[in-house]
Amino acid sequence: MSEVLVEPIEHYGLSKKDRPKTLFSKVGLVGCGSVGQNIALMISQKELEVIFIELSEEKISQAFYKMEQELDNTIQHWGLTPGEKRAILSRIKGYIGYEHLKGCDLVIETIRSKTREQRVLCRKEVFKNIEKYVAPDTIIASNSSTIVITELSAELEHKERCVSLHFLTSVPGAKMIEVVRGLYTSDEAYDKVFKFVKMLGKKPIPVEESPGLISVRMFISLINEACDIMMEGVGTKQDIDTTMRIGFGLPLGPFELADKVGLDKVLRYMDNLYGEFGDNKFKASPVIKKLVRAHQYGRITGKGFYEYDETGRKIT
Repeated sequence: MSEVLVEPIEHYGLSKKDRPKTLFSKVGLVGCGSVGQNIALMISQKELEVIFIELSEEKISQAFYKMEQELDNTIQHWGLTPGEKRAILSRIKGYIGYEHLKGCDLVIETIRSKTREQRVLCRKEVFKNIEKYVAPDTIIASNSSTIVITELSAELEHKERCVSLHFLTSVPGAKMIEVVRGLYTSDEAYDKVFKFVKMLGKKPIPVEESPGLISVRMFISLINEACDIMMEGVGTKQDIDTTMRIGFGLPLGPFELADKVGLDKVLRYMDNLYGEFGDNKFKASPVIKKLVRAHQYGRITGKGFYEYDETGRKIT
């Protein structure tokens, strides 16, 4: 009787070496405040692994607490099941050291700082720290809309892999992400980021490098004009918001949107754009400055142009 040769079934499969690599499977975030949390959830919902870096264990715990709250709110509105919530959170991991970004295909900087000088210096340092631990072809991106990516990437060894990737996390249901090519950005990196945005179910909007991009420049001009109209007595803040919501189909009026974004953040946008362009249309309205000085930032503090309850619901 001839001997039957038995071959392991594994021989007929693809070896790990020969398997095609997924274009994006692990995404890193540096900073997981409100913006980073929204981005982490958005990416994890597409079944990608997310690694975020924070300054302390306390900030990591706080980020997970906020993300869990956000998912619980979605469950209450029948947009998610408890099982899906667990799966989303299981794909997100938080750490303190940059070394945990090893193996990421894309790393997005989402830090927050007060002055422009701090924003530039801190982000440059973040980019250098990222580059120490990631592969040469890992894409490094900034979510900043008012600082150009060329300035942030100028001191890197592989500056050609850097782009700006601006998520409109403050706008309910935003279906687009602005993608900005810097002076050094390669076609390969730019094309990969376009594919990543489409993986998230968003439309990539190509934008030429400029402080404020499209979205923030339009948004800031709208807020300032709304403040001028209110100060002139042409209309109340409620009527101005209603006009833009009902008349133009915006999900939020300009004052409602400013409160959602955070008036401290709005003021930083305005100061930066005014410093860049010197145009009075970007100069912060006295109304904005007055509210920020009083630490009335909008939803996050419970009071801005309007007042809000603990859940962020407008009450006046």
